[in-house]
Amino acid sequence: MASSTHGDDFALTRVPQASRKHWFGIAVQRFGQVSALSQFLLGATLGYAMTFGDAVLAFLLGSIILEVVIVFVGLIGQREGLNTSLLARWTGFGEVGAALVGLAIGISLIGWFGIQSAISAQSLDSLMPGVFPVWVWSLLFGLAVTAIVAFGFKGMQLLANVTVPLFLILVGWSVISELSKHDIGELMTGPPPGPTMSVGAGTGIVAGGLIVGAIISADMTRFNRSGADVVKQTVVGVTLGEFVIGLSGVLLAHATASGDIVAIITTSVGFVGLLIVITGTLKINDWNLYSSTLGLVNFISTAFGKNLNRVTTTIVLGVVGSVLAAAGILGQLTGFLTLLSVAFPPIAGIMVAEYFIVKRWRPELESSRAEGRLPVTAPRVVPATIIIWIASSVAGYFITWGIPAVFSLLISMVLYVIAGKLGWVRAIGSVRTRQPEDAGESA
Repeated sequence: MASSTHGDDFALTRVPQASRKHWFGIAVQRFGQVSALSQFLLGATLGYAMTFGDAVLAFLLGSIILEVVIVFVGLIGQREGLNTSLLARWTGFGEVGAALVGLAIGISLIGWFGIQSAISAQSLDSLMPGVFPVWVWSLLFGLAVTAIVAFGFKGMQLLANVTVPLFLILVGWSVISELSKHDIGELMTGPPPGPTMSVGAGTGIVAGGLIVGAIISADMTRFNRSGADVVKQTVVGVTLGEFVIGLSGVLLAHATASGDIVAIITTSVGFVGLLIVITGTLKINDWNLYSSTLGLVNFISTAFGKNLNRVTTTIVLGVVGSVLAAAGILGQLTGFLTLLSVAFPPIAGIMVAEYFIVKRWRPELESSRAEGRLPVTAPRVVPATIIIWIASSVAGYFITWGIPAVFSLLISMVLYVIAGKLGWVRAIGSVRTRQPEDAGESA
């Protein structure tokens, strides 16, 4: 075997109990994933168009929706110790469907990885003009994150332990510095400075802002020790991330009468603004690259029968994403990546419906779990699932009211349960599972 499953971060195997982590450390990573600079922008968007009270309600409702999705998907990942792309094989998708899930995750998240690097590079260039060209900053950011993710979950945990507290301290200082110039009471009771937005629309923005991260929660929760730990790390990480950073953005939007408070908060505090950009990018972009790698490793495994080494794949994807970001190509693909993201919510709906309600392949998961192995066989293709996935994604794309992502998730759940009750959830063919220890994990 070219590398141990432990060194490969269990990309194609279950995470054993001995390698599970304390819930608080994972909660720190979840908080880091939620509390990025984009969360400031989301809060500012709501604050510019809503009263403080309405914004609080929108964050509350949106957070509840996200936490419900994260907990249910996360519980599956925790129980089985499997990442999202691998888990999909036995939660309704079969090998063909799981390959498509892995490919969608891989393409989407490496795209957003590059875009995040490019956006941060532009911010650094505006803070320190002339030091490096924007493309050099893009490369440096992308390669730095790649080096960290190559060390796997342990490296990302160390990064979160450093960057999350530092980010909170820096952001807290800069926010307090700005808000100290205003009457907080007036900011909390005053009208929105811009055109108004409904609570429902605000809830949709909050829920939609992290829905892709919620769908791939198993990538993170497979390292949790118990279901209770999944709930605790979700409530702590998501609630604090949404409210602390999001509501700070709301108040800043009221204080500055502007929706572009990220630029204000980073340019008004000098060198601290530079550190905020760096820490705010590192702690979210590592998960983009990590889950993208897991998705691609699983796609190649199911589609071509070859077990790629996760570290090697991380380096290749990281370099490719960084180069594309530096070349400015990914900025032209934002529309495509946004379109691709509509395919994610139905994945969660189908997985939850299969695992907790229909249970067509759950016995195989449970029987093999005791041995710490993957099920001996996997369904080859499940036509009903593919049809439901496509139909729900199309519905999510064309629905323009309410919360489209949530609607498409619910539609996929209902359709899958109905198909299961009618006996339509059937596999065409089955394949013997390629156990990594049988074939070796090659680079």
